[in-house]
Amino acid sequence: MTNEKAGLYTRNGTQVPLQGVEVTGELLGGHARVRVRQRYRNDEYQPVEAIYTFPLPSDGTLSAFSMTCAGRRIEGVVREREEAFRTYDDAVTAGHGAALLDEERRNVFTAQVGNLLPGEETVVEVEFLQAVTAEEGSVRWMLPTLVAPRYIPGATTGDRTGHGSEAPTAQVPDADRITPPVGNVHYGLRMDLLVDLGREVVVESPSHAITVTREEGTRVRVGFSRGEVSLDRDLVLSLRSPDSSAVFTPLVTHRKGEGGPGTFALTVVPDLLAMASAPAKQEVVFVVDVSGSMAGESLPQAQAALRLCLRHLREGDRFNVIAFENHFRSFQPEPVPFTQRTLEEADRWVAALNADGGTELLAPMRAAVQAAPDGVIVLLTDGQVGNESEILRAVLEARKTARVYSFGIGTNVSDVLLRDMAKQTGGDVEFIHPGERIDDKVVAQFSRALAPRVTELEVHFDGVECAELAPAELPPLVDGVPWTLLGRYASPGTGTVTLRGRSGREPLSLTVRVDLPAVSDRPAVEKLWAAERIRGWEAAQLTGRRAESMKQRIVELAVAHQIVTRYTSFVVVEERKGERRNSGQAKTRVIPVNAPAGWAMFGAQKEEAAIGGAVPRRGRMAASGAMPPPPAPAQSTPSMDADGGTTDWMIMRSERREQGKADAMKKKRNKGGILSNFFGGGQPPEPMKEAEFGESDAYRDEAPAAEGGVDTGAEGLLSRQLANGLWEGTGEGSEPVRQARATALALLTLLREGITSSHPLHGAQVKKAVEALLSLTASLSGDAQVAELALGVAWLAAAGPRTRCRIEQAAKPLAGLNGRLGNEVALREHVDTLAAR
Repeated sequence: MTNEKAGLYTRNGTQVPLQGVEVTGELLGGHARVRVRQRYRNDEYQPVEAIYTFPLPSDGTLSAFSMTCAGRRIEGVVREREEAFRTYDDAVTAGHGAALLDEERRNVFTAQVGNLLPGEETVVEVEFLQAVTAEEGSVRWMLPTLVAPRYIPGATTGDRTGHGSEAPTAQVPDADRITPPVGNVHYGLRMDLLVDLGREVVVESPSHAITVTREEGTRVRVGFSRGEVSLDRDLVLSLRSPDSSAVFTPLVTHRKGEGGPGTFALTVVPDLLAMASAPAKQEVVFVVDVSGSMAGESLPQAQAALRLCLRHLREGDRFNVIAFENHFRSFQPEPVPFTQRTLEEADRWVAALNADGGTELLAPMRAAVQAAPDGVIVLLTDGQVGNESEILRAVLEARKTARVYSFGIGTNVSDVLLRDMAKQTGGDVEFIHPGERIDDKVVAQFSRALAPRVTELEVHFDGVECAELAPAELPPLVDGVPWTLLGRYASPGTGTVTLRGRSGREPLSLTVRVDLPAVSDRPAVEKLWAAERIRGWEAAQLTGRRAESMKQRIVELAVAHQIVTRYTSFVVVEERKGERRNSGQAKTRVIPVNAPAGWAMFGAQKEEAAIGGAVPRRGRMAASGAMPPPPAPAQSTPSMDADGGTTDWMIMRSERREQGKADAMKKKRNKGGILSNFFGGGQPPEPMKEAEFGESDAYRDEAPAAEGGVDTGAEGLLSRQLANGLWEGTGEGSEPVRQARATALALLTLLREGITSSHPLHGAQVKKAVEALLSLTASLSGDAQVAELALGVAWLAAAGPRTRCRIEQAAKPLAGLNGRLGNEVALREHVDTLAAR
């Protein structure tokens, strides 16, 4: 007879007191209120202290903390951080039950649950709030589920204050508080979320299989199809409505009544299309992560996203590509003009990248910003790094007006760093999760990078008095991007808010009517306002007595509104008597976490149902797998050490590393589908259903042919798109007329295969062609039929309502399109006739 131990254990035989995590809450009008419940049970014969490091959204505001044990629920209180720890430590030492919640980073928290008694179950609940805004009728909500292993640079120094797997270093002094051990994990995640946006919505998830249950009215309840899932990837929900008009109330307020101030949140979605003009030429530097952690699914996603980014550049723009791991190397010594030749050379260089080494992000980001101090920096990474503050400082010191746009690739990424770089440089950030359509993110990112924007904003109130605004430094208004201002008002009233700024050299103003009520019950707005005020204060670069005064100001506001910050913590104490009061010292149990799904850094691919991973260790990374040289005739710069010497990272056994790389390459070869076809491997995807209009011989005869007349399918056709987004034309007429006709016929051929601007892989190239046709319209005034063909096909190929609106404006002088735009059947018949002529 074999005796087996009951309960959850780590690989070294230590029991795991965490039994599972559950997410509940509501996604309502303008905010999300979410509760994360951690269920602990002590199956040992002695009291234990559980320590669990876990993530929450970096833009979330912790609003409540409680502990339930022995049938009693006890609410926590916010106190100054050291005071909260002393309260916790005194209670545990005295034998009472207690729990402490510390913020390590804005997205990393540690829960300590002391004196868990044998056989007892304790539930710790963390509640947080998030502002939720809609963009073109779509809402995206994301919850991180684990603190992934991260790159920790620098020499070991200082004393430990936490229980992480890494020791503090000179560059990351809190490394021991942000590196939970990776181990054999059997606890999972459950979800029960209520969604009610006030109108019917479609709920989808690119990260997990979900069940959606419709309840009374517009209420929808969302859970996991499998009941419980691994905590190894971000939970992502996408909520969309067919009606893109105001999903949320643009003004949300809270005021208890007479005698106290009110709080408001004003959201504006600017429509600046009327200001759209040809933007100035851009200088763009792409920075792509090729570290060992990218060896799973991440590197192919980064390569695909980078290829799409390149195809959104315009002739006359200048660009460069930097690839980094422990070292970094550039495609060219300095930014070069974007031409057909440099595009093809960059394609080959990017396709040859391999993943290996550490995530040394500091030096390549500094080099990128120095190369384009007034340009656009595009970062593609899955990086979990420890020295976020150092990287951010280097970027801000090197830039003049450069904006940083980031793609966070994969299941885990340093979202605080990416969000901070975006916020403090006027850029943006997108997170691309496994299963999501990459080109949607890339298109959105580049359209924002080049979109009309209003800077140097000032806000003026008329008829109402508002103060204590947050953010204090107003971010720019960007076309189509939600913009939110929070503040306080002393008394109710009706008035206007006017935003004034500059778009380029032109002044611009926008006025919004507001009604600030005497009584309104939306307490979440008050906490969101306080949290935004605190974020602004935390970002202030103060020293000496002013810094100490600011810290005290943050503590006072955080305690008043019960908000966790870097200076305040939640603490809860359960006073015990008799046998439930512990007389000894509780044993410490550090909760291990999963290895992120898709990471190959531990030697093997990790599928959704798999559990576990190896524990990362610090050490020397072998200098193997050098960066690929760029193809001739391009020239690359010499390899540069990222920090002037050898950088420590994880020790990975040689055979594990090589097997991981082999597994990743095998998976890429076997996966096939659109990603492999993107790089020329695998079988072509099965053609989609033909469009409803009939196939004309003109599509075959006059669409641009592949070299040698061999491949006229979608892949061959797209490979011949010029750097300017058009196709080369033949026959009569001026060059713009020939290119417009050839491009329209090429798009018709793609439409027959179901490829439009929303296509999951080729949509970016279609969108660029549509934009190129729009720019060419003025040159087609002498040939109305070609102009009608070009704009008619562009309207059919464009999936977005905003782009179609621009096409309709450009087509107003063309009588042949009157009444047909908006009627797809009539328009298809018309362009079919024009193409056949």
